[in-house]
Amino acid sequence: MPLNEGGTLTSYGNLGAPEGKLAKKRLYVDGRHLATVKTVSIVPTAFVPTAAARVKSAADRSLVANALDRALCVALSDKYRMVSAGQPADLKIRSVVTDVIPTNKAMAGIATVITVGAGFALPDTGPIGVPRLPFGLGGLAVEAEAVDSSGVQRAAMVWARGANAIQDNPRYSEVGDAYGLASKFASDLSRMLITGEKPKMLDVSLPSRHRVKSWFGGKPKYAACEAFGRAPGLAGVVAANYGLPPQWTDKKPKPTAGQ
Repeated sequence: MPLNEGGTLTSYGNLGAPEGKLAKKRLYVDGRHLATVKTVSIVPTAFVPTAAARVKSAADRSLVANALDRALCVALSDKYRMVSAGQPADLKIRSVVTDVIPTNKAMAGIATVITVGAGFALPDTGPIGVPRLPFGLGGLAVEAEAVDSSGVQRAAMVWARGANAIQDNPRYSEVGDAYGLASKFASDLSRMLITGEKPKMLDVSLPSRHRVKSWFGGKPKYAACEAFGRAPGLAGVVAANYGLPPQWTDKKPKPTAGQ
């Protein structure tokens, strides 16, 4: 997955050199300023026109964007008070999808049949870790920045990652891989914003209580995160294990008052 500038950041001059193996990244973070931040708002993720054209369905684009924003909002709640987009905040975060490689649904379906079939062949162990066929895998590229109330860039990330045959479950959806990768991007960005440092390759910290609750589909810590709906929880895990489209379990957020 190429690491290219999408032209949506206020500045690219602060970014460091490309780094990373699984995910390619260029990063900038002003840790000293982030230490003073109390409130954060998230502008809903958008797509550049070329990336939007790669995903036929507007509903699929919304699914990926919403998964990214929800994961980011829940994770940032560990340190910051999250407020709704448009409300005054110390920091405003805006993410833009700059490229998408759609998942080949036919190949994902075949890979799912092989994996689930192996599980039925070995009923004592259930579905086993059969590597996914390395064909038709999807990818995602995103860039994001955090600006303060004066519009000054305080953190930025240009990020790109392709799905791989070991770590990413095949799902029968054009955005099956992009959907999963959106949460991985949110994890990298949130860790940088919370620690004020470049995210380490391995995160061994335990999830907070509110994150676990949100993962199971419970009420988020801050009402602002309700704008992105609730996670599908165990239903989503089961769906992923059997290659079902994320659209089946991840529903659109309910409109809030005033929408």
